[in-house]
Amino acid sequence: MTGLLAGLRIGLLTAWASRAGGGVFEAVALQAEMIRAAGGEAPIFALDRGHVAEDTGRFAPGSLFLCRQQGPAAIGFAGEMVERLVEADLHVLHLHGIWMYPSSAGAAWARRTGRPYIVSPHGMLDPWITARGRWKKALARAGYERRSWRASTFLHALTQREAEDIARESGRTDSVVIPNPGPEPAGKAVLAMPAATVAYIGRIHPKKNLLPLVAAWKVARLPADARLVIAGWGAQSDIEALQAAIGDDPTISFVGPVFGKAKDALIAGARFVVLPSLSEGLPMAILEAWSAAVPTIMTSQCNLPEGFAANASLQCGFDAPDIGRALERALQLGEGEWVIMAAAAQALFAERFSPARVAATWARTYASVAVP
Repeated sequence: MTGLLAGLRIGLLTAWASRAGGGVFEAVALQAEMIRAAGGEAPIFALDRGHVAEDTGRFAPGSLFLCRQQGPAAIGFAGEMVERLVEADLHVLHLHGIWMYPSSAGAAWARRTGRPYIVSPHGMLDPWITARGRWKKALARAGYERRSWRASTFLHALTQREAEDIARESGRTDSVVIPNPGPEPAGKAVLAMPAATVAYIGRIHPKKNLLPLVAAWKVARLPADARLVIAGWGAQSDIEALQAAIGDDPTISFVGPVFGKAKDALIAGARFVVLPSLSEGLPMAILEAWSAAVPTIMTSQCNLPEGFAANASLQCGFDAPDIGRALERALQLGEGEWVIMAAAAQALFAERFSPARVAATWARTYASVAVP
């Protein structure tokens, strides 16, 4: 698909241009890479907030445009954002993430330019999410979200389940379903089962359901050398709650945030990656694990049922007893069984979530709607 987007400027709009945005930030960074690889330009427009200085290297030089935030952080109002978008002379604008002012700015850009506008909620219409902060979301719906959804050329869903969430909230049934791409696979052969390490990588947040994971680990019947490594970032109150739950258990480690090679090494050294989430869009941690030929333990709310069907994942429930049973089952697998799961994870990633496959789908999609 090299060159399919030549001459097109596809703007990426988001509240976050740093690790503080979690999976949405990762998705935006990967989206920009895919657009450039297909010959297009991918300017990123974001609020100037949270760790931006540390993460500007994830974007091409000169492609990141930060807008000064004014007023409450939860809204993310930036008075200059609409004008900067209009001045950029974009052929397509693609919003990543909702419930903040960039939704309003995106809709305003669409009205003023008449050009294609795509909205990716990134799991933010999941019932678990919409049930939290109800009054704030009610104001956002009335103030700008419904207007943004109506203005969009289409809404993008990561999974079929998210398409159903979008239809319920917006009334639109024309969502385009395209998964997030995972990272470039390491290409390693599945040779031997690693030590009995289970890794969690992601935000430290109540929706990730980490306290039941810790409780499950403490009572499950696990090998003597089993270790749980939790890596991530989050609000200080959530981190403190996690550390209190871990206590002085020597088999559980909280190592803080990991990125780049440190993250790759943690995944590669794990026997399983675990994600006991209550709510997800399409979790990058699972795709990163499968790319590295590491099977996973996850809930149905990770929205990747193909992982269970392909034997790349073991399913766990949401409370400590259910999670504990899944941990026991995972770490009792023999090496031959584990190698089969690891190979299945790697094959599933290549078939459904490889960067090349997803990039080709997006290139065709952008090209089909772009206004020259």
